[in-house]
Amino acid sequence: MRGPHNIFRLIRTGATFERTGAMKVILNAYQAPVGLRLAAKILGWPFQWLGYKGDPEMPPVTRALTALGPAYIKFGQILSTRPDVVGDELAVQLRVLQDKLPPFPIEEAQKMIEAELGRALTSIFQDFSAPVAAASIAQVHRAKLASDGADVAVKVLRPGIERAFRRDIDAFYFAARMVEVLAPGARRLRPLDVIAHFEGVVLGELDLRLESSAAGEFAANTESDEGFQLPHINWSLSSKNVMTMDWAEGISAGDNAALDAAGHDRQKIGERILQLFLSHALRDGFFHADLHQGNIKIAANGNVIAYDFGIMGRIDEYTRRVYAEILFGFIRRDYKRVAEVHFEAGYVPADKDVDEFARALRAVGEPIFGMDATQISMGRVLTYLFDVTEQFGMETRMELILLQRTMVVVEGVARSLHPQINIWEVAKPIVEDYIKQSIGPKALMKDLLKTARVLSRFGPKLPQLAEAALVRTYNTTQPSVQKQGMKKWWLLFALFVGGGGGWLAAHLI
Repeated sequence: MRGPHNIFRLIRTGATFERTGAMKVILNAYQAPVGLRLAAKILGWPFQWLGYKGDPEMPPVTRALTALGPAYIKFGQILSTRPDVVGDELAVQLRVLQDKLPPFPIEEAQKMIEAELGRALTSIFQDFSAPVAAASIAQVHRAKLASDGADVAVKVLRPGIERAFRRDIDAFYFAARMVEVLAPGARRLRPLDVIAHFEGVVLGELDLRLESSAAGEFAANTESDEGFQLPHINWSLSSKNVMTMDWAEGISAGDNAALDAAGHDRQKIGERILQLFLSHALRDGFFHADLHQGNIKIAANGNVIAYDFGIMGRIDEYTRRVYAEILFGFIRRDYKRVAEVHFEAGYVPADKDVDEFARALRAVGEPIFGMDATQISMGRVLTYLFDVTEQFGMETRMELILLQRTMVVVEGVARSLHPQINIWEVAKPIVEDYIKQSIGPKALMKDLLKTARVLSRFGPKLPQLAEAALVRTYNTTQPSVQKQGMKKWWLLFALFVGGGGGWLAAHLI
């Protein structure tokens, strides 16, 4: 229920941060002014007894987030990839949230596996280890198949996780409603839609059958990608609450010391991760949307191994072209084109001035190009862009939220591997290649062929569709607008002829 009772939940959130000492750590990380520190203390201190105590052995912020529940943990996972935002020390602490949370008992995991697969555990696995990784929604065990002794990873959902997650989301919905009521100017950001999008994405993680399906599609798309590999899913040993896949052997992408000791080139790995993400997003329109260090390993041969496919992003071809043109425009510093793309896509209201918007975008881009590699940040670009689009009335684009968020996360991963990485230089060849493939004569012919094929499928129905449209036109046409009606007749005739031509083209090619 998303009623006022959630006020208590939000108060408890603040109280938990105060009780665990997390409030002070966060204020220090953001170098908060004295006034804000004093206000936080006055508002938080009287209620700290309401806060959760958490695990005293954990660092303060990690302790607070784990005590508050899975949705808060997800938020912490995102921040863990942004040392430029929260600082190196806090980012390292938050990395614990990726795969080192307290596990639930192995006995519960075994019971769930037997119940889900309908077989005794010993008939499935000849060896089943204690949890090797535990995150906010599930934990992973290493096992050996009884059939052939192959090493596998068995992912098991946490008991009661869906109920706990929905409780957190309810509080987020209530907070979003309060934002809309108390800050009308924020309505253009569509906070309720953002929370709904977040809810839908994470609820997908609560059904491992969907994750298995996503892994299969992702593997098919990326099978020819050099330097990239995915674990194979064992469908016969997977269900709603259990997923079994090949064991991925490698070093965590977050362990720089181990990567250096193994002789890996962290700069190349960081660049590869960023370019792979852009390739998947632009080329395929289907990308790993939770690509933090806890979901990436580096194989002995230097290959990037991705796993945990609970959160995947999908964008249609038109949106991919728009996003690529925006990125490409910034890379080339062609702000007029970036502005035109925003207007063409309907992202900015048509009554705004395109030249003024272009000037505003120049104010976003030029300072970035004056920075050295360590200062260039996609997160900073998005922050500046957010400020500009707010002035021009641009609404939050739901189809881009996950893409933009993942871009920031992947940048954080790449920068943690190589702090001097130049985001624009690494992204440029991928974006340029996509532009060449998707915009131009070759792409136009491809689009025309697709259109012809679509029309050919409707070929048998075109006469009926044309007749129905003509009857509607005739019945609604008044004498004073006969010319307009004739234009519609000619338009329908052209559609009919074009449909026949499309059918012919589709069958001749």
